[in-house]
Amino acid sequence: MDDVLKVSKTVLQGTVKVSGAKNSALKLIAASLLTDEPVELYNFPNNLLDVEIHLQMLKHLGKSYNIKNDYVIIKENDNQLLTELIWDERSIRNTLLILGALTTRLGFGKVPLPGGCKLGDRKFDLHVMVLEQLGAKVWEEDGYICARSEGRLIGNNIYLPLRSTGATENGIIIGTLSKGTTIIWNPHIRPEILDLIGMLNKMGAKIKVYGQKCIEIQGVEKLKGVKHEVIPDSVEALTWAIGSVVTNGDVEILNFPFEHLEVPLAFLRESGMKYYRGGDSIIVRGGVPYPIEISTGPYPGINSDMQPLFAIYGACSQGESKIVDLRFPGRYGYANELNKMGVQYKVDGDMLVINGGAELKSAAVKALDLRAGVALLLAGMLTEGVTTIENAWQIRRGYENIETKLAGLNCKIEYL
Repeated sequence: MDDVLKVSKTVLQGTVKVSGAKNSALKLIAASLLTDEPVELYNFPNNLLDVEIHLQMLKHLGKSYNIKNDYVIIKENDNQLLTELIWDERSIRNTLLILGALTTRLGFGKVPLPGGCKLGDRKFDLHVMVLEQLGAKVWEEDGYICARSEGRLIGNNIYLPLRSTGATENGIIIGTLSKGTTIIWNPHIRPEILDLIGMLNKMGAKIKVYGQKCIEIQGVEKLKGVKHEVIPDSVEALTWAIGSVVTNGDVEILNFPFEHLEVPLAFLRESGMKYYRGGDSIIVRGGVPYPIEISTGPYPGINSDMQPLFAIYGACSQGESKIVDLRFPGRYGYANELNKMGVQYKVDGDMLVINGGAELKSAAVKALDLRAGVALLLAGMLTEGVTTIENAWQIRRGYENIETKLAGLNCKIEYL
């Protein structure tokens, strides 16, 4: 695995195509466990590290898959699907959805405790609550989490105390094959969840969405195969847009999900970004960043994954920028790494305050997680000299073919 990359001053110029959304693709892979028929996915980001791990997990359970470019077909082998995912490699948080799918379809599941980015206090108690309220018994043993049901799970009202993406997804997945009606109250409705619902309904599920109020799921006994196209990745799209502004570049971004980025684009347009909209593309041509004041929140607001990108934007502006992450308070560990490159900041309670305008300098920094990694990559494009980023593999978890795409934008990165 390539662990350290180096990058130097760059002006992003050229054309780039946004890949399928990581946070949608992973959920769709988990949902493929709900059927014994083929699942075909298009606009699929096969070359993401997290996707590669997830597909290997499916193979371990008894599925097979074939990939070509941005297409994958997932089939079930003739032997019965395994219910225990015994796994000693890096885990991902999506194992919780695998647990839900196995339990609702086969009555039992055993998966590794979840991994992924360590973003504050990310417990999985809401996933346990969803399983238990639909009738499963849940327990932990030796680094694994297990769930069992006697017969089909039974539909129920699920009241989420906060708008959790993962718990909403698991409630949907589990409810599709449960007996009776499941209603998820206070769900987190966002594009990736609507993409999951769209695919499941094509498979024969009966799911209705009533805005941010609730999701109603009428359980069915069996789901069929499906052909489905994954939505574009909003965070990747925003990365190239912000990258174009801060490097004073000129970038055309294809497969751009305008309808999913209305709020972030509104903030950026009022904060100096200049862009021109095409059919499914956008041209971001320079602009001068102004200070920003944002808080993250449920869709259609600014997602927590986006705030490190806004931090770079604020660092390039003249003045004070303020960021409050309401979903993961204190998700600002990356700011200390940016400080090594000259970004001036302070944390005031749950707010990150950035004093922008300082000249950035090259440094040796570390990617603490996926989004922190790409924020450091953008910062490295603004410095004289060479910036090295340790744990660079984190970036490849969420940015497909990053080397090729950057090369097409006049930016060469090298791995050490």
